[in-house]
Amino acid sequence: MLPEGTGAGTGSLVSVPFHGRTVKGWILGPAADVPAGRVLAVRSVRSPVRFFDPQMLALLRWMGERYIAPLASVIERSHPPRVAGEEQAIDRVVDGGLRRARPSPDHGAVRRQPSTTAWVRPLPGHEGIDCVHALEGALARGEQAIVLVPEAEPVPATARAVLEAFGQRACAFMGGDRRGRYRAWLDVQGGRFDVVVATRPGVFAPLDRLGMIWVSREVHPGHREDRSPYYHVREVAMARARLSGGRCVLASLSPSVETAAAIDGGVVSVSRPGRQEERAAAPLVETVAPEAEDRSPRLAALVRRAGSGALIVSRRGYGTARVCRSCGEPAACASCRGPIVVERGRPACRVCGADGVCANCGGRSFGVERGGTERIAEWASRLAPVPVRGGGGEVGSGSDAPPPPGPGWLVVGTAAAVKDVGPLWLDLVAILDPDRALVRPGLHAGEQALATWMEAAAWAGPRSAGGRVLVQTRRPAHPAIQALVRWEPVPFLRAEALRRAEGGFPPNHPVFRIAGGGELEDALRAAGPVTLLAVPTAPDRTLCLVAVRPEGLPSFRRAVLQLVDRGVVTRVEAEPQL
Repeated sequence: MLPEGTGAGTGSLVSVPFHGRTVKGWILGPAADVPAGRVLAVRSVRSPVRFFDPQMLALLRWMGERYIAPLASVIERSHPPRVAGEEQAIDRVVDGGLRRARPSPDHGAVRRQPSTTAWVRPLPGHEGIDCVHALEGALARGEQAIVLVPEAEPVPATARAVLEAFGQRACAFMGGDRRGRYRAWLDVQGGRFDVVVATRPGVFAPLDRLGMIWVSREVHPGHREDRSPYYHVREVAMARARLSGGRCVLASLSPSVETAAAIDGGVVSVSRPGRQEERAAAPLVETVAPEAEDRSPRLAALVRRAGSGALIVSRRGYGTARVCRSCGEPAACASCRGPIVVERGRPACRVCGADGVCANCGGRSFGVERGGTERIAEWASRLAPVPVRGGGGEVGSGSDAPPPPGPGWLVVGTAAAVKDVGPLWLDLVAILDPDRALVRPGLHAGEQALATWMEAAAWAGPRSAGGRVLVQTRRPAHPAIQALVRWEPVPFLRAEALRRAEGGFPPNHPVFRIAGGGELEDALRAAGPVTLLAVPTAPDRTLCLVAVRPEGLPSFRRAVLQLVDRGVVTRVEAEPQL
């Protein structure tokens, strides 16, 4: 029970008595029915801030249902960790503690439109321009907006373009220390900003006139939360747009399979330039078969005359240990039997990081299959007319991350080096070993590889600029390679969607990894999932991988919660990395 005069309400953090202890709790609103018997009073209000309003609470409840997660966990993920000292500086506390956004001085009531979600395919290097233009329209209607980027360092070009265009009306909610992040969140809630540029947690930015959410590079794995409730920004942004009557924009050169399937299903609309305009802006892509150590004569010729460029390799380091020179056995880590790689002259396990020691005899000398960023950088530095940077640290230095590509140097890096750096006209972009990416395990390997290749290829600029993209592959007819060559990703993504459906995991079907007792498989099968794969992990322990029809999720969730109460289910992980 909340005593009168406390100034608390929906979204307030309070202290409540519970089984003889004082615990924190959240006020979710007035109760429809007061329980009979003794109702204990709230002991204190912990903060003058209200951390969510009814509309945000609706989103958080949706997340708890979608990802089968406790509402308390979802609420904790919706704002930065509290720093009480920052609350003392609040200068906009009204109505007994509720921070209200200030009304816009330039606009009247916001005109809400039916919510929509669209995939926007910008021309190479133009996402920042397109995003700023869309935001100008939203702000002109009196709306606020969120721009979500997958990385904070370096600041993506799209984020920079927005922050520069809107100045003091925009907030950069990316990185920073705990105190700074909480202070920025309070300022957003207080109505200081109309545009929030943020990484993944920014999808919950407390804006009360939200009209648009722009998700940049929506395929990027950085948009997936790896802690409970394991949400994906794409899904949460679409749900928030539905609840607020706003617009969600999924921007990418190549969309996810989920987005492509939603387009075919009529759930997501498409906004892209005309095919002729796209072809004119597309880079020139050629394929060639690789030779030893991910090289080819064609690559060597292009490197020799490149004044700028980027070489993308799938492996870090100098090479992979294949055999122990002491005993002749295949090389494997003595600690975890993982693969041993050589990086900066040191053999080490790729999995656990331990020093490279043979699991069979304890030897430390290995036969190495050379190939990786360090080896390519060493080779390219002998040919290129410009400095070579990167390769697991710039050649001859100890830095870890390669610098962004630019005129006057050649960069060597893995897919992680492909960033949103804005428009570039490089002489050469070489994707040295795409065949490895295409055979990696995982449902999302193909779509993420294609998206990365397209982002890197865009650095070469349109074919009229003279840059060139070289793809070294023994499978030039592979649909993913052809999607890059033709600069058209959708047919490949449709084929991927069909492949997933045939494998039992159709796109946009909720997937869960559920651990529990020996009866778990039969209990879950009774809930009617589309797919259920079970693996015994102990005599009385089972791990199940489950795909569920979207319309069947509510009943499946109820069944899982009942199994939790019975002790049959011990852990639920939504949307595991497959």
